[in-house]
Order: sequence, then C-alpha cells, then structure tokens
Amino acid sequence: MERSAARMRATGRTATGLVLALLCASGCAASPGPALPTSEQGRSDLIKAAQQVLVDRCLTARAAAGPPPREEALFGTDPAELSITLATGHTVRTHTDGCLAEAHRFLYGDQARWFRAEVTVNNLRPEAQARLSEEPAYREALARRAACDERDTDCIHRSGLEELRNRLEPARLAQVRAEHREELTTYGRLRDRALHRAADVLSDPSTPHPKGNVS
Repeated sequence: MERSAARMRATGRTATGLVLALLCASGCAASPGPALPTSEQGRSDLIKAAQQVLVDRCLTARAAAGPPPREEALFGTDPAELSITLATGHTVRTHTDGCLAEAHRFLYGDQARWFRAEVTVNNLRPEAQARLSEEPAYREALARRAACDERDTDCIHRSGLEELRNRLEPARLAQVRAEHREELTTYGRLRDRALHRAADVLSDPSTPHPKGNVS
C-alpha cells in the first residue's frame, strides 16, 4: 500500500513537471525556484493550469463533505459579495465563497484587490472606446455607419468610422491607462505573485491550499 501511494506521488510529480516543461517550451526565465515562462501567453497558461489544480482539489474536498450543486461549489452562492461599476456603466460581480474564489485567494493573496484590478485592466479599451463619443467627428462617423445596410460594405467604408477609430483610439487608451495607473500597478504585482505561487503548485502537488486571504 505504501509503495502504491509512493508511485502515485511520483506520477503526480512527473505529470506536473511535464506541464511546466510544456508551458516553458517557448522559453523560461532562470530563477532559484521553478522555471517561469517568459511570454505573456506562457505566464497566463501557467496560472490557469495551477488554478485548475486548486479548483479540482477544492471540489474534491467539498464533495467528500456532502457536496452542494457543482455550480454553487465552483462559483459560490448568491448574492455575489464583490462588485465594481465601470466607467462604461457596466457592473461586474463575483462571489467569495466558491472554489474559484478560494483558488484566487491562494494565488493572488487578496481576492477583492485582484478582482477590482483585473476587471478594470480588462476593460481599459472599452472605456477608451466609450470616450470616443466625446469627439464630434466620431459621432458623425458613427451616425453615417448606422445608416448603412450591414451588407453594404462600400457604405460602411465610406462612413470612415473604422479609420477614425484607429486614429483616435490610441490617445484615448493612453489617457485611460494613465488614469488607472494604480490598478495597473496592482494588477502587475498580484499577477507576478500568482505566477510564483502557480509554479509552486505545479512543481509540488502537495502544496497546501489555505483558506482565506494569504500574503
């Protein structure tokens, strides 16, 4: 029985080691701990892989105690405890009691701060695009485009909307990014933390998964 358990642990280490190797196929940065991907896609994939490990572990633990419906165990139960209203007017909400939230607390340390930073950063471009309506020329182009039949490509092109958007959007996006510098800094710091925690999870399947906020 002990030999069987040892083989299972060894198999787990081999599998997670393979995951890290695949994620680092395009290059990893040298570090005292586990190798870290250098590309943004590789970094995202590493965090997502570790998040899935943590979520699966949480779901298994909750099922052993008499599971609620799987969707509730994963995402949490209503009402959502965290919310943020964006400059575009949209409100985004999330829960703090599901397995996904638990994984986020382990990886990012502070779920609420990560939620606010991630939602804000992911919506910088929509916010910049919403501000284009402040430009009279853009509103005129938008009206011309709205008058076109969806199949009339010549009319759509003559409206000049796409060309104008491509010309004006970079300046608006730079303005929005400057106004959200604090959220961008928090996003980068917490994501870097999650990257290292994710590498620990995948390199050592026995990494503990504490509940609540961790630093």
